[in-house]
Amino acid sequence: MLRSMITATNTMGQLQKQLDTIGHNLANIDTQSYKRTETSFSELVRQQYDNQTKETEETNTNGELGISQGTGAKLGSSLVFTQGSLKQTGRALDIALTVPNQFFQIEVNGEIQYTRDGALYLSPTTDGTNRLMLATAEGNQVLDENQNPIMFEDNFKELVISKDGTITAVPRNDEELPQIFGIGVVEFERPQMLVQNGNNRYSLKDLGNNQLGDVLTFLDGELRNEVSMQQGALEMSNVDLSKEMTDLMISQRSYQMNAKSITMGDQMLGLINGVR
Repeated sequence: MLRSMITATNTMGQLQKQLDTIGHNLANIDTQSYKRTETSFSELVRQQYDNQTKETEETNTNGELGISQGTGAKLGSSLVFTQGSLKQTGRALDIALTVPNQFFQIEVNGEIQYTRDGALYLSPTTDGTNRLMLATAEGNQVLDENQNPIMFEDNFKELVISKDGTITAVPRNDEELPQIFGIGVVEFERPQMLVQNGNNRYSLKDLGNNQLGDVLTFLDGELRNEVSMQQGALEMSNVDLSKEMTDLMISQRSYQMNAKSITMGDQMLGLINGVR
């Protein structure tokens, strides 16, 4: 009974983490560019208790005789970067990436991070000039394809963003030249190397023995035509309400079943202790 209670207790702790993850997904169902976290279970270490005699040991090598007892389940989680639906906003600085695993490059406290949140804004620079900086809602700088901040002289009438991420500031005076930048976009071949930093921002894990080129590709130069984005739209969350609710009910039933096994084990121990 003690073994069954320990196994159920371990599993309940992991099921609680799964419930928390599902709740987090549901809470962000309307958060733009949010990527859901998917959970899966794996079995913890098993212990083999053999009850074979010496005669049967010679003929049975597969452990068919005996008891193999587990110690519960362990929860694993991973981010799912499938494409979310597009919401049309009509706002010039709302940009939706339309290919999974492509990310904008932004600078956060001197560190390059990545995001798919395309709700961008123009922010005055602090260098005393009349330039405007392209920034996220948090005020982080959006980088161009050379990983430099995108800054415009304040003499344009509108911003036009093409499908390949080229942003053009159309001047008020037709005799002036337009300001043209390429928004910095990277594509991840191994998105599992990304770490969540909150507010739809991601950074890279320690690469270890991996080369940067094996993890991501900078979509600049000749690769610029592989960028795909849409102006005047935002990518919404990829959370599927029906799937999350189904997973929630399954997880709750599993939690109840394990709690019941602890109760039954406690009752059996009480009966044993009451034997005179």
